[in-house]
Amino acid sequence: MSSSFVSSNEIRDRFSRAMSAMYQAEVPQYGTLLELVETVNRETLEARPELKASLEARGELERLGVERHGAIRVGTAEELAMLRRLFAVMGMYPVGYYDLSEAGVPVHSTAFRPVEDEALARNPFRLFTSLLRLELIEDAALRQRAADILAQRDIFTPGVRELIAAFENEGGLTSDQADRFVAEALETFRWHQHATVDRATYDDLHAAHRLIADVVCFRGPHINHLTPRTLDIDEVQRRMPAAGMSPKVVIEGPPRRQCPILLRQTSFKALEEVTRFVGDAEGSHTARFGEIEQRGMALTPRGRELYDRLLNEARQAATGADNEAHQAHLADVFEAFPDDDTILRREGLAFFEYRLAPGESQAEGKLEELLAAGTIIADPITYEDFLPVSAAGIFQSNLGGEEGQVGQGNANREAFEEALGAAVTDELALYAERQAASLKALGLVG
Repeated sequence: MSSSFVSSNEIRDRFSRAMSAMYQAEVPQYGTLLELVETVNRETLEARPELKASLEARGELERLGVERHGAIRVGTAEELAMLRRLFAVMGMYPVGYYDLSEAGVPVHSTAFRPVEDEALARNPFRLFTSLLRLELIEDAALRQRAADILAQRDIFTPGVRELIAAFENEGGLTSDQADRFVAEALETFRWHQHATVDRATYDDLHAAHRLIADVVCFRGPHINHLTPRTLDIDEVQRRMPAAGMSPKVVIEGPPRRQCPILLRQTSFKALEEVTRFVGDAEGSHTARFGEIEQRGMALTPRGRELYDRLLNEARQAATGADNEAHQAHLADVFEAFPDDDTILRREGLAFFEYRLAPGESQAEGKLEELLAAGTIIADPITYEDFLPVSAAGIFQSNLGGEEGQVGQGNANREAFEEALGAAVTDELALYAERQAASLKALGLVG
């Protein structure tokens, strides 16, 4: 890459900050949410110096304040494929395949995110990107109507198309080009209160599923939420009402634990926004909200199998009660999941990264002996990805809770990858590679 080009990490950092500023201007409550999360994180670090030291040692603390993920939904294979090229400019690649249709949400998805350690440390910005599955609209005439509407729009500016091509042809962008790229790319994700259809068409699509109307009836895939990372999601949930936000009923994901695993998520409920339809009718649309996440450690295939089994067990006996009762129920079921770093590591339930302890110069001997002696340290690897059941729960909570008149689909990774124009990376393989590489760097067997 030419020395005159800025790195993809730099472009991603500029874009994520610009996206956050834009969303804060569009959804003022998001700014309130950021302030709340920052306060809770500061108080948590003050109260738990050992957590602060651990985050510092693992390089997690510096990224905490800038960490965000967002979510968008697109309608066609062409839109998805161009987004893949757009995100590549920022060093973000499709990781993981998520089928949300089994939970009554007619999309399947991937997460565009950085994959290298250095890139994640700089800014781990992620975009959870969903493709509408028109085949799940049972009414054939309505399905064709939606396809025709989508075929008429272009969600990308000519400027961003030119800059994507320049990046691909030249191998990078200059600083000025990068700034123009950020400005042009933001237009794809901006909210537009003017719909592209009349009120009757919107109502018909809305009746099939609110998400279908959200994807089809507007100029582009407006960012529907941005998510800061907290160190104590239970405390954020508790304080949201006093800050003027109405949280969803329950926190999605695993229960509160001494050793956090995977991902916990909650949100404030979607805003009702004034919308003008073709023909000048006025109405409202509900889609955009604020979300919070708390990330734990990545689980191995064995750990994920145990997690999924326990989650299914908990869901089958769900009480439908408030968050406190829900969390108590989850905690009871998850007693079967070890809550100790050493046990999780020894039983192969979670991924760890190994490093020399401060003051040590080399690692000679067997892994367990070196760990026991304090020569090397095992740090849990942070989970960088998403959970389909949790994502569907967040979507449904902010779409009114109903499933709508769509068929229950089956996972179709092949069709998604064909639309994407590339294979999605297996997230579990990335964690396994990172763990093995850390052992190899110490001269130990990966």
